[in-house]
Amino acid sequence: MFTKYRLPALTMATAMALIAVVACSPAAPAEPTTVEITRVVEVTRVVTEQAGGAAMAPEGAKETIVFSDLNWTSPLLQNRIAQYIVEKGYGYPTDTKFGNTLPLFQGLQNGDTHVTMEIWLPNLEEAWNKAIADGAVLSAGRSLDDDWQSAYVIPAYLQEQYPELDNVEDLKDPQYRELFATAETGGKARLVSCVIGWACESVNALQVESYGLSDHVQIVNPGDGAALNADLYGAYERGEPWLGFQWGTNDPSLKLELTRLAEPEYTDECWFTTKACAYENATVLIAVHPDLPVRAPEVLAMLRQWDLSISAYQAVFRWYDANPDAGEGQAALWWLNNHSEIWTEWVTPEAAAGINAALAAGELADGWPSE
Repeated sequence: MFTKYRLPALTMATAMALIAVVACSPAAPAEPTTVEITRVVEVTRVVTEQAGGAAMAPEGAKETIVFSDLNWTSPLLQNRIAQYIVEKGYGYPTDTKFGNTLPLFQGLQNGDTHVTMEIWLPNLEEAWNKAIADGAVLSAGRSLDDDWQSAYVIPAYLQEQYPELDNVEDLKDPQYRELFATAETGGKARLVSCVIGWACESVNALQVESYGLSDHVQIVNPGDGAALNADLYGAYERGEPWLGFQWGTNDPSLKLELTRLAEPEYTDECWFTTKACAYENATVLIAVHPDLPVRAPEVLAMLRQWDLSISAYQAVFRWYDANPDAGEGQAALWWLNNHSEIWTEWVTPEAAAGINAALAAGELADGWPSE
């Protein structure tokens, strides 16, 4: 019944390490759900049974850990930090696969990747719950704080010009519909919605329908996160009207003055039926492939301690933004060198010593993609 985990025969030492990860990690920043804990305990039991009382830890070269390089800034920066820690602190090679949310989530389940630093709920909730129930993924805890998102964001300067434009219902007013209309939208308001291939693409489309905005709003779906941001930056620099999708940790939200139009308050009943209500503040999880806890339990232990708050993330983002010639790897080095008080809480003393030695020597992570 447990072949879906694709586990090799492992030793009792590895089983005990996994048990320690689940049961004894001190001051874990966020607990997985009961379902997720049960899934990890199930894996632990299989490992224990297969170990047969062996006393030796598995030997041989450590296998490469592949990170999902989701196509927006925060997971790329988090990945570069995590890769450095995993390589220099724990001795595992790393690699990355770049792509959109849904293909990479399927890749995580297939074992094409092993760590995804940002699983956004409720956006991916249906797929996430199924993957958890199938034993195809495990949660390693939380990544970032609770974060807002909305498809009805406008520049703050526009709301100052039109103070009565403060609710999604106002988009049915001809004057505001015309405010956002372009030559391509046929008199409808242009709504720059979610990126093609992201889970929120279908959520936002259903919201438009459920709010009764289909006759008032024309949805435009950018091809990637960079195009979404460029669209907003361009309008903002020109002082033009803009209406669209953003979230609290996205680049423009950390740099620009933006205003969210009011929506009906989130309820479970609404969300799981019509979606005619605001997003719930997102829970951002770290997800791993079920093989990871048994072949790299110390890496899972580190991820369980991961606690990069939005304010801590904002520090690395602002450095990255202020240094346009630097890549995500250089930003990760800056953050690791300047915020050891945070990341040393996630790792063992031995791992911290290895990371600090690599930083002092100016080493890069081998698994970082070319920048």
